[in-house]
Amino acid sequence: MLLNELLNIKYPIISGAMANITTGEFAAAVSNAGGLGIIASGGWNHEKLQEEIKLCKSKTNKPFGVNVMLMNPDVEQIINVICEEKVPVVTTGAGNPGAYMEKLNAAGCKVFPVIAGVALAKRLSRYNVAGFIVEGTESGGHVGEATTMALVPQVVAAVDVPVIAAGGIASGKQLNAALALGAIGVQVGTIMLASEECPIHENYKQAVLKAKDSDTVVTGRSQNAPVRILKNDMSRKYLELEAKVASRDELEALTLGSLRKAVFEGDVANGSLMMGQVAGLIHEIKPVKDILAGMVNEAIAEKALLVEKISKLEEI
Repeated sequence: MLLNELLNIKYPIISGAMANITTGEFAAAVSNAGGLGIIASGGWNHEKLQEEIKLCKSKTNKPFGVNVMLMNPDVEQIINVICEEKVPVVTTGAGNPGAYMEKLNAAGCKVFPVIAGVALAKRLSRYNVAGFIVEGTESGGHVGEATTMALVPQVVAAVDVPVIAAGGIASGKQLNAALALGAIGVQVGTIMLASEECPIHENYKQAVLKAKDSDTVVTGRSQNAPVRILKNDMSRKYLELEAKVASRDELEALTLGSLRKAVFEGDVANGSLMMGQVAGLIHEIKPVKDILAGMVNEAIAEKALLVEKISKLEEI
């Protein structure tokens, strides 16, 4: 079974949750285009989330989801809103969703924790999760250590629930690779930044298009809070302070409001422009429907070539 069959959507593709970016309106655009749009609740209270859920519902009759950052101080009420609104899919991060699984499952929510390691997948398998989103370090935003290609097959082998691959995926070839590794679908984020419907500032979009393979960096490893962002003045200052073993307060002061600077003000020098290493493959802003259809059509077109290559292996 592929992800599209499991979630009753057209394509086996989920949009990654990105705070201040994947709003209710944007999630609806992704769902209308055949994927699964995800509303990112990070940084919001439950009242704001409920507004965005209702907005999403007003713009699509397709399935959509909500991402829950479990460290949110309003998490209890956020879970209540999700259950009240009967959100079909929930993804979680920054914590253990175990305390909320019974309530979410009772409300009919399919829960997919985002994980970056085999040990966490095994630990969370005791709960009635629908599957895992396995995210490699190539991705933008908060990252782990293992790469997608190394991590996905290890998690697939370790658990008995479906796996969705994430991190470094922006093409049909990469979709095929994820399926070959045992995933049932993919989550994409960076390529969605370069969509017409994405609500980020135009400067942010252009930065994605200009980025090369080596233009991102991971900050915050010393604070156990690694985040992959575009190399710019802010990231360089952060790394300099980090190398000097600056305090958490000093580092947080530097990044305070930096995501908003990137998303809303288009400040590419001082903003936190989260994007993955796959940005080097993205060169054009397109409608979401063209991005998703293009990935799937490329995957199908590449199928014959893959079969031919595999047949040559059999001749060896």
